Amino acid sequence: MSEKAIGKAKEAYGALAGDEAKKAEGRALQRKAEAEAEAEQKERTRQAEAEAKKAERQRDEQERKDKGALGGLTDTLSGL
Repeated sequence: MSEKAIGKAKEAYGALAGDEAKKAEGRALQRKAEAEAEAEQKERTRQAEAEAKKAERQRDEQERKDKGALGGLTDTLSGL
């Protein structure tokens, strides 16, 4: 069972039993679970951005290699 679900259950129990401390504990667990989920999402986003940046660098490097030592310049005298 997730922390968020446990938090909701504790909050509901606290509401039914009139236990303000249990309700507060339940809300705190829910906030903690939401904060952890947000942090995990931010980390996944950071990793995806890093992978995209790496792929872009690799693509740029391959384009430079494909152009050759002269940077894509061709021999204009070959037709003479």
